[in-house]
Amino acid sequence: MGQRRAEVLRAAVELLDEVGLDGLTMRLLASRLGVRASALYRHYPSKQALLDAMVAYLSTPPADAAPSPGGSWEERLRAVAIAMRELMLAHRDGARLIATFHHPGSEAVATFHGLVAAQTAGGVPAETAVLAVDTLLAYVNGFTIEEQARKTGAGDWPRERRDRAFNDGIELILAGVRETARRTAR
Repeated sequence: MGQRRAEVLRAAVELLDEVGLDGLTMRLLASRLGVRASALYRHYPSKQALLDAMVAYLSTPPADAAPSPGGSWEERLRAVAIAMRELMLAHRDGARLIATFHHPGSEAVATFHGLVAAQTAGGVPAETAVLAVDTLLAYVNGFTIEEQARKTGAGDWPRERRDRAFNDGIELILAGVRETARRTAR
């Protein structure tokens, strides 16, 4: 990625954190960078392309945050779900931004296929594994969108209770996958 393109991307993420997804416009971003809006289109052909790049940038986990490939499929799905939620919560409207992507980055595609492969290696039928990953990712995004939309404060729904509710939802999904795999194996 070129230096100027990376600068535009970082400025867009900073602006997202300041004004939210609804306030993030190409015109405002250009103003922040001291250029005309048309200059941004040299780096990103559309606002959607910029949003997709922001999603790819934000959802690329640090090398030390990747789930252990040696863990069980349950551990891997759980780790990815928790990491995704934390990533979304780290940025204003982070979950809404993730929901906007049109073209997932190569890292997201690799993670998806890795989670499916981990499940199939653990005895989960391929169709169930794909559905499980889709369901889990939709759950993470939906839960986090609600969390961010409610602008929950410490007195409303404390983080500890939100974490417990989130984790309980993950366990419910994983239990369903285990049961489906068990029934299919008969």
